[in-house]
Formats: sequence, structure tokens, C-alpha cells
Amino acid sequence: MTPVWEVAVRERAELGEGPTWDPATGRLIWVDILSARVHTYDPATGRRTVMATEQHVGAAKPRASGGLVVTLRDGTGLYDADGAFSWLVHEPVPGRRGNDAAVAPDGALWAGTMRYDERQGGGSLSRVAPDGTVAVLPDAVTVSNGTGWSPDGTLMYYIDTPTRRIDVFDVDGPRVAGRRPFVTVEPGHGWPDGLTVDADGCVWVAFWDGAAVRRYTPDGRPDRVVELPVRRPTACAFGGPGLRDLYVSTARTGLDAPHPLSGSLLVVPDAGYGLPGTPFAG
Repeated sequence: MTPVWEVAVRERAELGEGPTWDPATGRLIWVDILSARVHTYDPATGRRTVMATEQHVGAAKPRASGGLVVTLRDGTGLYDADGAFSWLVHEPVPGRRGNDAAVAPDGALWAGTMRYDERQGGGSLSRVAPDGTVAVLPDAVTVSNGTGWSPDGTLMYYIDTPTRRIDVFDVDGPRVAGRRPFVTVEPGHGWPDGLTVDADGCVWVAFWDGAAVRRYTPDGRPDRVVELPVRRPTACAFGGPGLRDLYVSTARTGLDAPHPLSGSLLVVPDAGYGLPGTPFAG
């Protein structure tokens, strides 16, 4: 049965990305990368906030101490609960910006980057420890996107979009190894973008230019498709009461005639059971 989607936030985001549930505030956090905005949405009240950032913002995740950790054009930054900003990692690389990111079960941030021109091998994936120590994954990366962990924390799923693959690593403490394909996406389904993992260990993936979110079982079998009205869904995350609702960010950038809902935040009510997230420990 195909679940029914609804509109959570009607918006015209150029490049909506990275929905993340913050249990401490009961809000969903998401970003508009190219408009340099961080959005929040409270589904219980409908209240929204929008915060401008001084650079393109690839991701925004809650911190254990309050506030946000963000991936920006020139590195990883911290917003305190009062809005004060400081750099945790300041490493400007001309032509490169932060993209998707995720917080691991140990509280570290896995931060991805990409070049604006999407040059092959021009991106990166790094583990950013709470003290700002950076360990860069040595594997080649072009457009770093979705990252997530199995319920027991022993596997890390990862998408470098141009590969048309969802890959999986073995996790050993702060280290990952044994990268291998989990799913190879057939042409015609779009490009794998952001992902989330549910309580059953299934991997939900948003497909850029695929107008859908697809779920894969832990053995890599596709078993569910959520068809959407917009061409460019970008990422997905569970949130709301009991982490049962699947939120989907979307984009309108690069489209000559975008759907009226392109750039909005969509939601699939009662889609499944999500995993509790971990705030950044820094």
C-alpha cells in the first residue's frame, strides 16, 4: 500500500535539505542550502522559525548543550542556544561547500562536502569529533549525501550521489571500514540523495529527479515506494509523536517549471517507526 503524503510546510526553498527531528524541542529542523536559511517547524502548534546564515548551509543538527551544529561553505560551525556563532572547524576550500551531514550514535558529526561544479572527486566525507578533531575518509567522494546507522550501530550507510549506489561500512568505534555496495540504483529511478534508517533496520532513500522515497530492507531488497508530486525530493527523516511520521525535504533549483509544492516540506503520516537521534556532543 502506498502511503499518502501531506504538506507540512508550504515553502519555496531553492534547495531544501536535511530534515532532522529534535526531541528536546519537539521541532523538525531543515535547511535551504542555497538561500542560506535554517528552518524549524513544530507540528504540534504549527509554529515556524527561519534563521539566516552568512554562508550556504549544508546541514543543521541539534547539539546536546543546546543550539545547532552546522556545515557551512567554509567548515563546521556552532550556534549556541542564544544564537552566538563560533567556528569549530574553519577550512575554506575555494569552490567547495558543506552538504549533507549526520550525527553518529557516539555523538560525532559525519560532515559531507561537494564542489559547486560537482567535479568528480572534489568532495569529502569527514568525522568531526566534539573537540573539532577531523578525520577525513580516504575514499573518493563527489557529492556527499545521505548517511545513517543501523539500529545496533554496527553499520553505516552512505550515499555519494553520482555513484548511483547506497554503500555500507562496518563500524568499529570511531572508525569505518569495508565499504561495499548495499544497493545499486537502476537508471530511471532518479539519483539517491538523503537517507534515514528506521527501527526495523530498513533504509529509506529520497530520489532526486525520481519523485519518490524508496525503502530497502536490511538485505537490500526494495519493498516500499512513496510516490511524491515533486520531482526533486532530497532527504527524509522520522519525527513527531513516537517518531512515526516521515518528513521529506524537497528542492526547486534547476527546474524550468517546478511543481507548486517544489521546495516545500512534505510528510507521510504513520509511515513507520524511526530511530531516536543523537545530538552532536560538541
